[in-house]
Amino acid sequence: MRKVKAGIIGCGIISPIYFEAGKKFDILDIVACADLDMDRARARAAEFGVPKACTADELLADPEIEIVINLTIPAAHAELHLRALEAGKHTYGEKPLAIRMEDGQRILELAKRKNLLVGSAPDTFLGGGIQTCRKLIDDGWIGKPVAATAFMMGSGPESWHANPGFLYQVGAGPMFDMGPYYLTALINLIGPVRRVAGSAQMTYPERTITNDIDYGKKIPVEVPTHIAGTLDFANGAVGTLITSVDIQGTQLPHMEIYGSTGTLVVPDPNTFGGPVLVKRHDQSAFAEIPLTHGFADNSRGLGIVDMAYAIVNGRPHRANGEMAYHALELMHGFHLSSEQGVYYEPKSTCERPAALPSDLPRNGLDG
Repeated sequence: MRKVKAGIIGCGIISPIYFEAGKKFDILDIVACADLDMDRARARAAEFGVPKACTADELLADPEIEIVINLTIPAAHAELHLRALEAGKHTYGEKPLAIRMEDGQRILELAKRKNLLVGSAPDTFLGGGIQTCRKLIDDGWIGKPVAATAFMMGSGPESWHANPGFLYQVGAGPMFDMGPYYLTALINLIGPVRRVAGSAQMTYPERTITNDIDYGKKIPVEVPTHIAGTLDFANGAVGTLITSVDIQGTQLPHMEIYGSTGTLVVPDPNTFGGPVLVKRHDQSAFAEIPLTHGFADNSRGLGIVDMAYAIVNGRPHRANGEMAYHALELMHGFHLSSEQGVYYEPKSTCERPAALPSDLPRNGLDG
């Protein structure tokens, strides 16, 4: 099988795991990287044996590159996706797909016109943990899903993140930063959403950095920091989601799916592994289920690998633009519902991505 050549734009903190994907998977070949800081691009190229460090313009003009991997900051995601598509490249980026819904729509429309693929993180739902959960649901272990809960709650990144300020700007906050993991997992497990309601607040208009780099520096807050929402899924299930960076401690689970005959405890959707727990109606306690799928370690980049197989074999890819846009619209929907005091009904929908087979080759996905 031929290798699909890709180039990375954005060589920051998250990029190494994507460079490593080019070495782990036979179908993917990362041949170039670019960054606003050329020294950083050259350093990453040397570190991972990438043949070429260049500018973004040079990478986009390279005729052998088929996939552009967009690892820029959220505010630049949409512009770079559009530039890649205009250059005739498939494009895959970090979450969210875009900050504004209008930009997300433009990306999908341009990709459709050009017959190109758009993909977006998170791809953690392709990991062994959530794929095991998907198999349990599809195989009927908990009956029909009737409800779900999901909680992402903590005290914020200012104590540990090297540059926490942008996480409180428009396009970030707990919903836009972490919501994609939870919403993508829920869409994969249950399906698309037809209606949401939200209550959101900005608890503190200013935060104080407590890391060792900028200790004591004040951060202005531009977005809600505690968002509580409900989701009505198209299949009738009802979900509850809270994303917050105003919580000093919790014992709530990351996610649970409640079915007509049992309950499924889903692992942290920001990870690829377990544990996965099930309690069926005729059992007295929860039991841990061995993972049925691989890729339980940090496997960021699986979505790009799956896209590469889709390009070669002409099949749909799983971490696709339609699902990413549906999640983007839902995130906006929670905020808009809170601002306007009404339910928000998304105009978008998507299909549940195909489940991964449980007998995948060690360094590949299904063709």
